[in-house]
Amino acid sequence: MTRIISGRAGSLGLAVPDAGTRPTSDRVRESLFGALDAADLLRGARVLDLYAGSGALGLEAASRGAATVDLVEKSPQAVTVIRRNVSRVQTALRGSPDAARLAVHRAGVEAYLRSAPVGVFDLVFLDPPYDLPDAELRTVLDLLVPALSPQATVIVERGARSASPVWPTALRADRHRRYGDTALWWAVRDGGQPDAESQSR
Repeated sequence: MTRIISGRAGSLGLAVPDAGTRPTSDRVRESLFGALDAADLLRGARVLDLYAGSGALGLEAASRGAATVDLVEKSPQAVTVIRRNVSRVQTALRGSPDAARLAVHRAGVEAYLRSAPVGVFDLVFLDPPYDLPDAELRTVLDLLVPALSPQATVIVERGARSASPVWPTALRADRHRRYGDTALWWAVRDGGQPDAESQSR
C-alpha cells in the first residue's frame, strides 16, 4: 500500500499491483511533487502518466490541482488496480468545483501515443521498467512530442545507473536528480522556460 502525499486527497491509501510494477517511493514522489508545486506546474495541468503502474504519480497530480489526468498501462492486473485507485480519488475529490477528470487507458505506451491527441499534455510522467532498452525509450519520446503542449514538462524515472534519455530535438534537458537507486530526468518543450537549477547534481 502506498498513499497520496498531499493535496485534496492527501493521505489516501492506494493499492499497488502484486507484481510487474515498481511504484515510485514516497520519498521520490515527495521531492518530485514539491518541485512541481514550487514551479506551479500542477494547477490546471493536463497530465499524462505513461507506464502508470498503480497510478500513483498521476493521482498525486490530480490531488494537487491538475485539470485532467490520463493514465496509460498495458497490464490487465495493473489496470484493475488503477481503476480502483481512481475511484477512491474521485470519491475524495467529489464536490470540488475543479476536480480533475481522470481517464484510464488499457494500452501499450507506443500504441497509445500513435493515436494520442495533438498538442494537449502539459506534464508527462514516464516510469518505464528499468530494463526497457534505451532505443525503445527513445522511440517513445519521439512519439510523445506531437502530444505535448508548447511549454510541456516531461519527467522520466529510471534506475540511477541507466543512461540519460536521448531527448528529441523538440525537448531540452532541464535537470537530473538521483535518489538512491532511482533517478529522475526532466526536460522541457523547446520554447519553455529553463529551470534555474538545470545543471545535474
